[in-house]
Amino acid sequence: MSTATAKIVIKSPREIELLRAAGRVVHAVLTELGRMVRPGITTAELDARAEEMIREADGTPLFKGVRSPQARAPFPASICASVNEQVVHGIPNNRPLKEGDIVSVDCGVRLKGYCGDAAVTFAVGRLAPKAQRLLDVTREALQVAIREIGPGERWSRVARLMQKCVEDGGFSVVREFVGHGIGQEMHEEPKVPNYYDRSQRQADFELRTGMTLAVEPMVTAGRPDVKLADVTGWPVVTKDGSWAAHYEHTVVVTGDGADVLTDGR
Repeated sequence: MSTATAKIVIKSPREIELLRAAGRVVHAVLTELGRMVRPGITTAELDARAEEMIREADGTPLFKGVRSPQARAPFPASICASVNEQVVHGIPNNRPLKEGDIVSVDCGVRLKGYCGDAAVTFAVGRLAPKAQRLLDVTREALQVAIREIGPGERWSRVARLMQKCVEDGGFSVVREFVGHGIGQEMHEEPKVPNYYDRSQRQADFELRTGMTLAVEPMVTAGRPDVKLADVTGWPVVTKDGSWAAHYEHTVVVTGDGADVLTDGR
């Protein structure tokens, strides 16, 4: 059985393995989509393949049908596919990707009642050096978090180190969107920011064995400010038009660190 500290649910070993099983499907989908990404392919094609794989695994696409207060309609796709200046919640479409684009693919799966969630930013062909650095730094910020997570740590310390990694690289951390707890629901407590300032003080928390978190740095090449792209209420873009990258893993806090549940093991 799960036990809860405040609103944060501590998962049992059985639940952790169910989360890992959902994470394996997410990993398989992202691996396949990474092989498919090339100039000329569309994000709609990526979405169709993702849904096919999720259904074949007896899973359910976690994002499809999700509602948002600012959106006119539920999210219509199985993956979020955010291209270039899009940060998150990009809706797959029929525009062919071009050489030098980047596309952030966020994939979520519900399997046997438990959720897996991960994201990767893919290069479309060869990238300009700054775009490649954006991907590298964002990926490293996620690795910093995974290395630093451990029981008894305050999340604020981990978030500060993620922020330092990004800002030392010359980039910015998005404030409006953060990571989250995950379990039987996609979004559980706590909120898991990728930065730290005074506004986070009341929401800071201590990491405890059995906590499951979706850690997901979102990083821009320019200013950190974002906005909704259009009247659909879904795609979020940078205000200054700079490009953005997004990496995510679902992890569990263990007795000696973090165990990644979306790495395919």
